[in-house]
Amino acid sequence: MERHREIKVVVLAAGQGAQSPFGQPRALQKLGDRAIIDYVLEWARHFARPEDTYIVVDPSHEALKEHLGDAPYHLVLQEEALGTGHAVQQVQPLLADYSGDLFILYGDTPLFRLSSLRGMLLRHWLKEADLTIFSCITGLQLPYGRVVRAEDGRVIDVVEEAAASAQERRIRELNLGAYVAKAQPLFATLEELARGNAARGYPLTAVVRAFVQQGRRVECYRTVDEDEVLGINTPEDLESAELILKKRILRPRRLEEENIIKFGTGGWRAVIGEGFTMHNVRRLCQALANRIIREDAEEQGVLIGYDRRFLSDRAAEVAAEVFAGNNIRAVLLPEDAPTPLITYATALRKAYYGLAFTASHNPPDWNGLKVFKSDGSLLLDEETRAIEDEANCLAQEDVVKIELPLALEAGQVIYKDYTNEYVDAVESFVDMEAIRKAGLRVLVDPMYGVAEVTIGIVLTEARCRVATIHGRRDPLFGGRSPAPNLEALGLLIHHMREGKYDLGLATDGDADRIAIVDERGEYISVNDLLVLIYWYLHEVRGEKGPVVRNLATTHMLDRLARRFGEKCIEVPVGFKHIAAAMQEHDAILGGESSGGLTIRGHILGKDGILSAALIVEMLAKTGKKISELLQNVFEMIGRLYVVERNLPATPEMRALFPKILEEKNPQEIAGYPIRRISTLDGTKFFLDDDQWVLLRFSGTEPLLRIFAEGDSPEKAQALVDAAQALLPM
Repeated sequence: MERHREIKVVVLAAGQGAQSPFGQPRALQKLGDRAIIDYVLEWARHFARPEDTYIVVDPSHEALKEHLGDAPYHLVLQEEALGTGHAVQQVQPLLADYSGDLFILYGDTPLFRLSSLRGMLLRHWLKEADLTIFSCITGLQLPYGRVVRAEDGRVIDVVEEAAASAQERRIRELNLGAYVAKAQPLFATLEELARGNAARGYPLTAVVRAFVQQGRRVECYRTVDEDEVLGINTPEDLESAELILKKRILRPRRLEEENIIKFGTGGWRAVIGEGFTMHNVRRLCQALANRIIREDAEEQGVLIGYDRRFLSDRAAEVAAEVFAGNNIRAVLLPEDAPTPLITYATALRKAYYGLAFTASHNPPDWNGLKVFKSDGSLLLDEETRAIEDEANCLAQEDVVKIELPLALEAGQVIYKDYTNEYVDAVESFVDMEAIRKAGLRVLVDPMYGVAEVTIGIVLTEARCRVATIHGRRDPLFGGRSPAPNLEALGLLIHHMREGKYDLGLATDGDADRIAIVDERGEYISVNDLLVLIYWYLHEVRGEKGPVVRNLATTHMLDRLARRFGEKCIEVPVGFKHIAAAMQEHDAILGGESSGGLTIRGHILGKDGILSAALIVEMLAKTGKKISELLQNVFEMIGRLYVVERNLPATPEMRALFPKILEEKNPQEIAGYPIRRISTLDGTKFFLDDDQWVLLRFSGTEPLLRIFAEGDSPEKAQALVDAAQALLPM
């Protein structure tokens, strides 16, 4: 898109109150798990900040005001229902000196595609239009305005159906109710229309004919997707909208909006060349720099690290250039490093932000960024949303930067290595002397990621006999995702069975997750590992306190905590929630089934290096094998088994599936009664004896995840099958 221009958004949400067929404002009616207006405001955020968005409301707007909360939208009152033209005119006093464009949307049209709205705006700019409308040629019989064109194809009018002649009603090009207009000509024309129609009101479409008569340029962006046509005026329209969402679910497509910066539970991640581009890295870093400048924290600065993924090192340099250009001090790590090292260094240096360029365990064609606060914790959701809003409104010309060589010469960017400090911190949490005496043989698989150096130093200084596979840098990670799951650890398992090692350790691409293989070459699930570590910390190391897990992690931790007289705290997925709960409850361990964990007193993030050292210490101090230790714990609390299934997902699934589950209201799954339902994060069904089923959308990948835990593998599998059967796949 060409140079970002000044633009403000107007959302028409008046006239939808007392007369609404839903008994509440149409804009607040639920579509999926969100209000209709939420879809519209989500688009608006891609073109203007909330403080540059004006929502026109009627006198019965209190419910809408409550729904919007503290968001800094401008609510503009339309006292009388005198038409859409009159509604837009109510914004004029607030924009008397504004000379840019207005993007006008309706609060009850939730099915537009963001790419269509972008196309409309771009056409408006490229054609240097005064007004651009949005239309579709369709056979659908809808009471919409007809787009009237001259013989040469120019738009000359939009005629409302009630005023249309029989011939005009045969026109199949319908006006969909979105507009881009130059603000001052629009307001001037609305004033003229008001003088002649003050009593009965006037529609916004009347501006089209007036602009044509004034010799102004009127353009039209035409969508070819009939799914975008429907507005929500009746309960029947709402049902149709849900059917459209279902159709989109059953016809997965590549998102055309991937260029948008959007954070998930583990930071910003996107496909390289689609969303992950140096352009977006610069925009995102400029948004972060803007926040630092507003807080007068330039001297506190940032710390920037990166992993071995394609373009991670280049992205780190690009980020340093942006911060330096904004007079913000930046420390750049001199080589690829584990994410936990970057987290630790951020907290040690008390940098305002720590940046780790990584996509963690995602496939090789992905990259991204994790952003940490000065204490090493991940940003909270409201912070990332604000950063997204600002970054997505920036154009390349809004970015301030200087070349890295100049920044280095000026001392605005410096290189500094924190490996020694981080290794010392990890070693301070384990009994190095006990490990030295044990003489353990350990096989390490960093999965072509960044763990080799740091984990090698720790284990070698502990006098372990260490061998490494997959240690070299390979941005393709051997052709698979660098996720340490059973399917990816075939070579590690093979060598464990052949080499007589005491322990096999694997870390993911950025070394914040871990998996292990025992002395027999058997893969140990992370759920089992977390139970074992909690037992070890509490019973052998004598550390008392609760344990924290996310809602997709084993309830064997609950059983063990009850046996210890402790609590097990459940939180949503996302390690930031685990870290926060650990601090609140002074927990000794926090972990997740995907392989991340940390212990009390260490960093506020997951750490695969510390986890590895802690497991080695456990073997050294107990003098037992992993299989023996697990057997002892299972004899104490019994055994549960987790099964996980991942299904391709689209954004529409996120909107529709909660409503589908709510409508079905299941009372049992696979014949087992549901005792309780939680919607803390996804939908979780609690069964008897610590068994459960969870349906949840991934925050880092386009996947629907189904988890189940049962007292046998067969039962867990049956629960997953039954959960999937609830959905229209």
